[in-house]
Amino acid sequence: MKHIPYGRQDITDADVAAVAEVLRSDWITQGPAIERFERAVAKYCGARYAVAVSSGTAALHIACLAAGLGAGDYLWTSPNTFVASANCAIYCGAQVDFVDIDPRTYNMSPEKLAEKLSRTGANDRLPKVVVPVHFSGQSCTMQRIHELAVEYGFIVIEDASHAIGGSYKQLKVGSCSFSDMTVFSFHPVKIITTGEGGMVLTNREDLYEILVRLRSHGITRDPRVMLDEPDGPWYYQQIDLGYNYRMADLQAALGLSQLGRIDAFVARRRELAARYHQALHDLPLTLPWQHPDSYSAYHLYVIRLHLQRLEKTRLEVFEVLRQAGIGVNVHYIPVHTQPYYRRLGFKHGDFPEAERYYEEAITLPLYYALSEEDQDYVIDNLKKVLQ
Repeated sequence: MKHIPYGRQDITDADVAAVAEVLRSDWITQGPAIERFERAVAKYCGARYAVAVSSGTAALHIACLAAGLGAGDYLWTSPNTFVASANCAIYCGAQVDFVDIDPRTYNMSPEKLAEKLSRTGANDRLPKVVVPVHFSGQSCTMQRIHELAVEYGFIVIEDASHAIGGSYKQLKVGSCSFSDMTVFSFHPVKIITTGEGGMVLTNREDLYEILVRLRSHGITRDPRVMLDEPDGPWYYQQIDLGYNYRMADLQAALGLSQLGRIDAFVARRRELAARYHQALHDLPLTLPWQHPDSYSAYHLYVIRLHLQRLEKTRLEVFEVLRQAGIGVNVHYIPVHTQPYYRRLGFKHGDFPEAERYYEEAITLPLYYALSEEDQDYVIDNLKKVLQ
């Protein structure tokens, strides 16, 4: 039987050679490959600084800490995301709230954000940080979110875990043109991979210096920021309470090699998405809609079933496809409906657009090495189950 996953990495001999070269070097953990990878990603995206870390979740955590998020503060994000986009606030002792999604992009709705900010301003529970999530690889409407940030005084951290290689208003996602920081994930199903890994990008030197310390126990060897004169060249000081969120040279070497193919990765994903569009347009489905300001990296290809026109449930469609060896998935269960967040006071019905989306969504396979033959197999089986 076929096995077609919804996403997977693409590793070449060149990637293996890049990692092997580091293995044979003097550095396999904290070495020069990390800095090379950081510089290359920053240059590609058009940002001044990049800080590589052990995961996208770690990147979100230290970005929130660098933003000064703490007890008594609020972080707002999208309910249509992986739980890490909200958990990062809890890690900092802050509180979480959500902004419902746009019914076409499935990203945070800027209109609903503006409405919520206007309503909330009267009771002094405005967010200190807003985390827009670039769902499936398509950028949020960042210009409007930036305008609201200026008006209401919050910090913007783009969760671009799905979106490296994409663009917004002809600027690369990660340029931080409309935000204070941008976070990437390099998990194996993402656009490029380091195995596990993440990165924070910023144009602000003050945030960069804090991020570098936070990823490594809050320690510095820079005499300029020490509270005392160093005892000698061995000396370091712990300035902040940081974490062991370091990326290894092995991972950075893989990431740097993968980065050389990022435009090819995204171009192929977009070709495959166009083939899905063409083949599925007359089925009882809503296909992914693309905002004209956005050039999506297409991390995911999500369809929405028109359940009122079908004689099957979403679960039945899902199970038939899985039984055919097609690794469909669902992204995402709205965060506010998770038991942990229900214990914090959220409930079903709080963010109806995200909930409606979830009830209808199925993620189809999409990755660089997906063959047209396998994609046609997905399409044919989907057509059969929807007939």
